[in-house]
Amino acid sequence: MSTIVILQQMLVIAVLALIGFGLEKKGTVDGLTSKKLSAIVVDICNPALILASILTGDLTAERSDLLIAMAAGACFYAFLILLGFILPKILKTSGEESRYYHLMTVYTNTGFIGIPVARAVLPDNAILYVIVINVFYSLLFYTHGLTVLSGGKEKPDLRKAINPGTVMALLSLAVFWFKLKFPPLIQDTITYIGNATIFLSMVLLGVSIARSRFTSALKDLRIWGYILLRMILVPAAVLILLKGLRLNSDLIPALVLMSAVPVGNLPMIQAERLGMDTKTLSSAIALTTVISLATITVFLSFSAAL
Repeated sequence: MSTIVILQQMLVIAVLALIGFGLEKKGTVDGLTSKKLSAIVVDICNPALILASILTGDLTAERSDLLIAMAAGACFYAFLILLGFILPKILKTSGEESRYYHLMTVYTNTGFIGIPVARAVLPDNAILYVIVINVFYSLLFYTHGLTVLSGGKEKPDLRKAINPGTVMALLSLAVFWFKLKFPPLIQDTITYIGNATIFLSMVLLGVSIARSRFTSALKDLRIWGYILLRMILVPAAVLILLKGLRLNSDLIPALVLMSAVPVGNLPMIQAERLGMDTKTLSSAIALTTVISLATITVFLSFSAAL
């Protein structure tokens, strides 16, 4: 995909987010509405988009590519978990802040933003790698993530990883592996539901930005340090390494995108459940989300050009 096409697609995504920003400022989308829409996107539309990407995409990937995706996903998260211990020390954080930055390093928004952007911008085969990354995300967050966030007080609970997104991702991989075909009625229904994901998720993204602690985030030097290290240097390193290894051309943009997406919402949701102060997480989500529209465009453009 050319740089121009990537830029055009990311501009479309930015416009959709601006629509959500405007709807929130006008009062059209209030807190209750956005909460219900988020549930629809997370539990219905996004899972449908995952399966639709396998059913209707022009995939030419082989089973061996899925095995490569699983190996790449394991290496990707092993690297991020290691970085999760190092980055908070570089930023000189302590206590809860250290745990927050650890989670912000590992658990970015690979699903709510990553999947729709991948579907809109990346080649068809790349979605296979994105799906695998999201399976790893769910399995790791409810084991490693919860343990880190609670300081060891919360026990790993894989049952919490069983959600519509994970189930649909695993089903999609099974459909790919066994080359299953669905009747047109089912396939078309899944496709129509999935097609709503990009618009709704980007509108909700704009709503979230409109309500965020964006101004306070601008004054937080640690968050800017995080952006430099995690959202600029890490994607650059991933791009250079993968290009140097001359790996699968569909794997490279997928992992570059997954390394460039902003801080995810799940750490903040779980921190709120534990009664923790989530100001840092809220501010980081707001600023990194806005910055990611530029960084994703830049790194995917380099990925296509190199």
